[in-house]
This record gives sequence, C-alpha cells and structure tokens, in this order.
Amino acid sequence: MWEIITYGFAMIMTGALLFLMIYSIITLSDLECDYLNAQECCSRLNFWVQPKIFAQTLIFIVFLTDFNWLMSLMNLPAVVWVIYETIKVPKGNTGLFDPAEIHHRGQLKNHMRNAILYTAWYLVSFFFYLYFMILAILKGNPLETEAPQHVNKF
Repeated sequence: MWEIITYGFAMIMTGALLFLMIYSIITLSDLECDYLNAQECCSRLNFWVQPKIFAQTLIFIVFLTDFNWLMSLMNLPAVVWVIYETIKVPKGNTGLFDPAEIHHRGQLKNHMRNAILYTAWYLVSFFFYLYFMILAILKGNPLETEAPQHVNKF
C-alpha cells in the first residue's frame, strides 16, 4: 500500500513540475519575442527555482524512505543537477535568472534548452511512475478475495 502512495505522490509532484517547466518555456519564449522585459521574466522564473529544488529533492527522499533504490538512483542525477545549477550562480546575480545577463553569452538559449530537457525528463519520469504504480496495484491476483463470502439463505 505504501508503494502505491509513494508512486502516486511522485506522479502528482512530477505533474506539478511538468506544468512549472511548461510555464518556464512559455515565459522564456515571451522574453525571446520581447513580450516581456528581462526584469519581469527573471523575477517570475526566479520565484519558482526554490520550489523546483524542494519538489525534486522531496521526490528523491520519498523514494529513499520507501527503500525504492531504483527510483532513488534514477532521481539522484536530477537532484544533484538542480542543486549544482543553483550553486554555480555568480555572487552578483539576483538568482538563477539574472536580468542583466540573460541576453549575454547565449544564456537565454541555455535556459530554454535546460527547460526543454527538464520537461522531457519530467515527462518520462511521470510515465515511469504511472507504470510502476499500476504494477504495484496489480501485484497480487486482483480477482482473488481474502475469504469466500457465503450468503446464508433462510
């Protein structure tokens, strides 16, 4: 039962992260087309950096508490990369997305590429969790009941 709850929780969190990545792609493409200015775009995207780290780390911890080593190892590179991305931000920047530098050195293209890769990763992860949740639900014989039920006739 715990396994089903674990996969269900991971699916919900991954679905939320998918919507967040689609929002990031839309926001970055709006900046690219000059529908948004750099300050507004970066403030919108920097707001969601910490929740993304928290959600990805929480998925990893939930799989660790379930002793699901395969899924924990599958999520470990994503957790490490998300934390590494945040740590490597230069000291003077306002966050992962800096309005003063987002148009320099192809950073906008790099952020767009990373958002698309994260979207693909979360999409694949979502279907992995769905598949393994269905397997966990069907682990036993679903047609077999615990005890036959007899109807007492009068």
